Amino acid sequence: MALLTDDQVDAALTGLDGWERADGALRRSIKFGSFLAGIDAVRRVAERAEEADHHPDIDIRWRTVTFALVTHSEGGITDKDVGMAAEINRILAP
Repeated sequence: MALLTDDQVDAALTGLDGWERADGALRRSIKFGSFLAGIDAVRRVAERAEEADHHPDIDIRWRTVTFALVTHSEGGITDKDVGMAAEINRILAP
């Protein structure tokens, strides 16, 4: 799987509400109404990530959850990360 160029990542980000490129990964932080709501969101994302065999790094800080996507085996951002970011947005849509 090929790494995306900076231009390709920038183009993909225009369709990924809430996501940004930071520290070589796609990142999105979401503040939930409660700690348990954030944990439930993590569980739902984890189920889909397991099915796709593409797992985000997840940081939980009280009500704020940050998802980070990078294809570690390729050393950067790939189409798999863009696809999983879109899937996370779909899972967490109100």
